[in-house]
Amino acid sequence: MKSLLMRLALSRQAIGLALALLSAAAVIAASGSSPTEALSAMLIGAVGDLPAAAGESIKAGRPILPNELLRLLAKATPLILSGLAVAVALKAGLFNIGAEGQILVGAFAAAAVGAAWSGVPSFVHLPMCLLAAMATGAVWAGLAGFLKAWRGAHEVIVTIMLNYIAILATHYLVNGPARDPSSLAPATRLVQPGARLWALDGGTNFSAGIALALAAAIGVSLLFSRLRLGFEIRAVGENPIASRVAGIPVRRTVVIAMAISGALAGLAGAVEVLGVHRRFLDAFSPGYGFDSIAVAFLGNMNPAGIVASGCLFGGLASGAVHMEAYTSTPRQIAGILQAVVILAVAVRATRRSRSASGGRQ
Repeated sequence: MKSLLMRLALSRQAIGLALALLSAAAVIAASGSSPTEALSAMLIGAVGDLPAAAGESIKAGRPILPNELLRLLAKATPLILSGLAVAVALKAGLFNIGAEGQILVGAFAAAAVGAAWSGVPSFVHLPMCLLAAMATGAVWAGLAGFLKAWRGAHEVIVTIMLNYIAILATHYLVNGPARDPSSLAPATRLVQPGARLWALDGGTNFSAGIALALAAAIGVSLLFSRLRLGFEIRAVGENPIASRVAGIPVRRTVVIAMAISGALAGLAGAVEVLGVHRRFLDAFSPGYGFDSIAVAFLGNMNPAGIVASGCLFGGLASGAVHMEAYTSTPRQIAGILQAVVILAVAVRATRRSRSASGGRQ
C-alpha cells in the first residue's frame, strides 16, 4: 500500500513537471525561439556534457564532474537544507514561512563566530560556527513555536514578521557596527581559515556543504522513521487533540519541531557563509527560504524527494543563465517552469486536503 502511494505521488509530480515543460515550450515558441534548442541549452547548463565527462573520467582513472553539475549541487545545497526545515515544521502541522529570516540570522551568527578568533583549530572552530548558526536559527524559529503553543499566535504571521526583523537587523549590522571597513560592499570581516568549509576552486561554489545537506536529509529521515520524537511530531501534525489525550506534550512538541526547523535553515545560512562567500554579505540570499516551500512540497515532505527537488530547482537556476547566453532566450523562462511546478503542487495539496476533510469547506 505504501509503495502504491509513493508511485502515485511520483506520477503526479511527473505530470506537474511535464505541464511545466509544455508551458515553458509554448512561451519560448511564442517569443520566436526554438523550444528544443532553448530547453536543450538549459539542460546542458544544468548538468554539463555528461558523456564527455565520462570519457575524461575513464582516461584520468578518477571521477570528473562537469562544472555545470558542480554549480547545480552548490545551488541545491541551501535549498535542500531549507526545504528540510519547511518539511519538519509541516510534519507538525506548522507552516514555517520564516526560513528566509532563519537563514539570515544563522548565517550572521556563523560569520560572527567564524571571524572572532584566529589560530583556533579547524576541528574546533568549524563546529562552533555551525552550532552557532543552528542555535540561532532554532531560537528564531522556536520563538514562533512558543508563541503558537502558549499564546495561540498563528505561526505564519509570526514567522513573516520575524523575516522582516531578520532582514532589517542584519542589514543594519552589516552596514554599521559589524561592517568590514576594508570591504567596498556591505559585508562582515572574512571568517578565519579554520572556520571555512572545504570548497573546490574554479568558481563553481561547490563545497562540503552538500555533504552536510545529505547528512541532514538522512538525519530527518531517521527522525521520522526511527525516533519517538519524530512519531510525536507527526502525531501532533495529524491530530493535536488526540495526541494530547494520548499523553503527548503537544505544546513542547510544537516548540521542538519549530526549533529543529529553524536549526536546519540556520545551517543553510552557515553553509553559504562558510563555504561560498567566506563572510556575511548583505542580502546574499536570492530567496532560498521562500523557494524552499516549493522544494518541500514538490518533494512530498520526504527527505529523498526534497534532495531531488532541491537539485531540480538548483538546475533550473544554473541552466537558465546558460540558456540565455547561448540562445538569447530570457532566463525568466526558468521562473515560469518553477511557477507551473508550484501551481501543480498547490493544486495537488488542495485536493488532498479536501479529500482528507471529506470535501467540507
